[in-house]
Amino acid sequence: MAKRTIVAMPGDGIGKAVMAEAIRVLDAAGFDAEYVNGDIGWEFWCKEGNPLPDRTIELLKKHKIALFGAITSKPKDKATAELSPELQGKGYQYYSPIVSMRQMFDLDICQRPCRTFKGNPLNFIRRGKGGAIDEPVIDTMIFRQNTEGLYGGVEWTNPPDNVYDALMTHPKFKENFAWCPRPELAVSTRIFTRKYTTRIVKAAFEYAKEKGFKTVTVCEKPNVIRETSGMMLKVAQEMAKNEYPDIRVQDVNIDAQMMWLTKNPETYNVIVAGNMFGDIVSDGFAGLVGGLGFACSANIGPEVAVFEPTHGSAPKYADYPVSIVNPIAMVMSACMMLDHIGEGQMAERIRKAIAAVVEEGKVLAYDMLKLSGSPDVISQGAASTRQMADAIIEKL
Repeated sequence: MAKRTIVAMPGDGIGKAVMAEAIRVLDAAGFDAEYVNGDIGWEFWCKEGNPLPDRTIELLKKHKIALFGAITSKPKDKATAELSPELQGKGYQYYSPIVSMRQMFDLDICQRPCRTFKGNPLNFIRRGKGGAIDEPVIDTMIFRQNTEGLYGGVEWTNPPDNVYDALMTHPKFKENFAWCPRPELAVSTRIFTRKYTTRIVKAAFEYAKEKGFKTVTVCEKPNVIRETSGMMLKVAQEMAKNEYPDIRVQDVNIDAQMMWLTKNPETYNVIVAGNMFGDIVSDGFAGLVGGLGFACSANIGPEVAVFEPTHGSAPKYADYPVSIVNPIAMVMSACMMLDHIGEGQMAERIRKAIAAVVEEGKVLAYDMLKLSGSPDVISQGAASTRQMADAIIEKL
């Protein structure tokens, strides 16, 4: 394997701790790479007015592949208040750097796998027949459209004349919202395009075909959000009919899906959704297989791909004398990176090592012990972030 250059963007809070351990695991697995640091996150917003500096964008353009840790995001007013004094009042606006990266590099395909590890004490269980405990084996891949929908960033408070006038041409808006004074009106758009809807739906079908799954579930709300959710469902139905006749399309509303995932989650292998609903359902399924400490993801575009755990930066944990956070989500995100660049065998070796650690049950992070995240969990038997990585490396 030729040596690769990977852009490592630890970001904020616990992102730094989990990134370091993921790279140690990759090194132990024999992945020969050079890691270049990419500046990203709250620190750079505060001191530069830009949480995604141009120098990091240039690194992504050059090297194409990145590992990303976590970022801190705060509401508009708090973000502005934390800018350096010399940047105050100069019109800077905070935008999530991960959302900016997705749109800038067309990272429209988001994959979020949720799979059961045998022996994980956090696995979902339910009552079976006769009151028996039943632990379903979950193997779900969620395809989330990553660049459109509610996260597209097209929104206004006190919309300008041309926007307001356009909204007033819609009878539903005129009937239900004309009473509201414009300074008190906030509007967010939910935009779907056929091009990118088709891309995410096709990715879901291709995955189902590759893995031998017979159903793709569209998780939207077309009975109410008729135009956008309706577009995704229609695209999926047409694609099944014309290109994938052996794969069935199943339509489940997002609210119903959140109920069914705690009744029969093992029946949902491939789910496709827009940005917001995909975000919701992927966190829901992650909760069934261990929570955010096990939730990894890929953001894939035509040229650039970024791999990240779905947890936040948890800044209070970053100040603990010994890091306690579970690094498995970051390590599995690195495995998704290996899959993407053609190193699937190495990725599988790491996953098997993780599975062995979890099943053995001797080394458990605080979340796996069901402890509250406090500095004293180490004294209660929880493994540190580094010890979890050590255990994975030992199994390798």
